[in-house]
Amino acid sequence: MKLNDMNQKLVLPDGSEYYGYAFGACAESVLELVFNTSMVGYQEIVSDPSYTGQAVVMTYPLIGNYGVADEDYETKIPTVGALIVREYNDLPSNFRYTKTLSEVMEEYGIPGLSGVDTRAVTKRIRAGGSCKVLLTAAEKPVEECLRLLAETPLRHDQVARVSCKKRWYARTSNKLYNVVAIDCGIKLNIVRELNRRGCNVTVLPWNTSAAEVERMQPDGIFLSNGPGDPEDVPSIVELIRQLRGKYPIFGICLGHQLICLSYGAETYKLKFGHRGGNHPVKNLLTDKVEITSQNHSFAVDAGSLDATPLTVTHVNLLDGTVEGVMNEADRVFSVQYHPESAPGPQDSSYLFDRFIDMMQKERAGK
Repeated sequence: MKLNDMNQKLVLPDGSEYYGYAFGACAESVLELVFNTSMVGYQEIVSDPSYTGQAVVMTYPLIGNYGVADEDYETKIPTVGALIVREYNDLPSNFRYTKTLSEVMEEYGIPGLSGVDTRAVTKRIRAGGSCKVLLTAAEKPVEECLRLLAETPLRHDQVARVSCKKRWYARTSNKLYNVVAIDCGIKLNIVRELNRRGCNVTVLPWNTSAAEVERMQPDGIFLSNGPGDPEDVPSIVELIRQLRGKYPIFGICLGHQLICLSYGAETYKLKFGHRGGNHPVKNLLTDKVEITSQNHSFAVDAGSLDATPLTVTHVNLLDGTVEGVMNEADRVFSVQYHPESAPGPQDSSYLFDRFIDMMQKERAGK
């Protein structure tokens, strides 16, 4: 294609424009601009509910080359805001693929933009931080684009949008434990990891009451990952306050932040977040370093944890942010990163085994 064939563009609040070629759905959107450093796993990224309302810039230059496989989705209905890539390949060479990435994105109303200098966009995000951005037609005047950006606020209802509307079940043969998962935007591979370890999982909507959870008499409670600011869902924070100490509780990503808020800690927004499968995290309990998969915009303030009964268990070696906490007395623990590893390294799968061990000890002590 020639330069003048470019039909879509990305407009930043400072008026800078990045032109490219549309793929996937044709839609105009105001989104939060972020980047992801993963080399593989674009299907899992596109179908991760934590990216709701975000335009994701992929730093790896070639996307789409292995297509999309039915077994690899992280949610049944992808809700990522948009995908920004350097080069898009619509001719996959993978025997497992059932659709092209563009076909899937078109089916679910997700716009894509290719041909962009993703290195330049990523550098802008690193220097200035994540920002609001407009994805629109190339011919739209920049003045009108800036007006739309100024007038359109980013949404704060992401958890309600992606959480299930009614309970659903993921059962396994030879069941050992019953786990209730609070769905803030849960990834399916988390459910699969629990199923593999003998857990029947009941997934409940984000606004479920503590009384309803207790009526189910679970062996343990899981708090899922999800999109947005943890302070946007105070009802889940209150749910945790009412349930902690009664059951073993395990939280991942947003679930980790919500657990910390429930104990009185504070959270803050990172400049450009952590997204990718290459973050070194030190386990302070073992002195081992894990290479982790991450996807979050917010972090727990380390200083605010001093006034809580939580103990820091994991630290990010790149920027010193809190990556894990626990309260042994309440049988609560959580991590900021994604041990289900879809996509990403598998160094941290032991955390699911730790959750199983807690439920086993709880049952033995009754």
